[in-house]
Amino acid sequence: MKLLGLDPGLRKTGWGIIHVENNHLSYIADGKVTSNPNLTLGERLAELHEGIKQVIDLYKPDEAAIEETFVNKNPESTLKLGQARGAVILAPALAGLMVYEYAPNKIKKAVVGSGHAAKEQVGMMVKMLLPGAKPSSEDAADALAVAICHAHNRKTNILENLMKAGR
Repeated sequence: MKLLGLDPGLRKTGWGIIHVENNHLSYIADGKVTSNPNLTLGERLAELHEGIKQVIDLYKPDEAAIEETFVNKNPESTLKLGQARGAVILAPALAGLMVYEYAPNKIKKAVVGSGHAAKEQVGMMVKMLLPGAKPSSEDAADALAVAICHAHNRKTNILENLMKAGR
């Protein structure tokens, strides 16, 4: 099974693809989609959406996971992050993929063992957990961490979603 991890941001959105078979994780690819700061907000959101759509078309993941929005001290920054997240999450949803959401602390705990780990620790553990991975940016490393978190938590989340849907 291929999993797509997403670390959303208006300037740059990281993405990472891993393969999961039983408990074995392997690295496939990573990267980032950037938006042009000289464009309007709508055009920038379209750039992010289209970039993630192209990743999905190329790698054909089975499921996607995204980092939940955290609240910044600056409300305007939080709002822009939420808008970018909406544009990014729409790409896998429109492709028919289930999209799972994880809090930043849960992602760090799944990858490093501590919910308050530093970015450098997350990047180092991503490389250890995915031999051969050399993330192209911090955003890509964070996206791979989201995918790893989902690999570790997906069975629980699938059951929770089925129970919510009354199946």
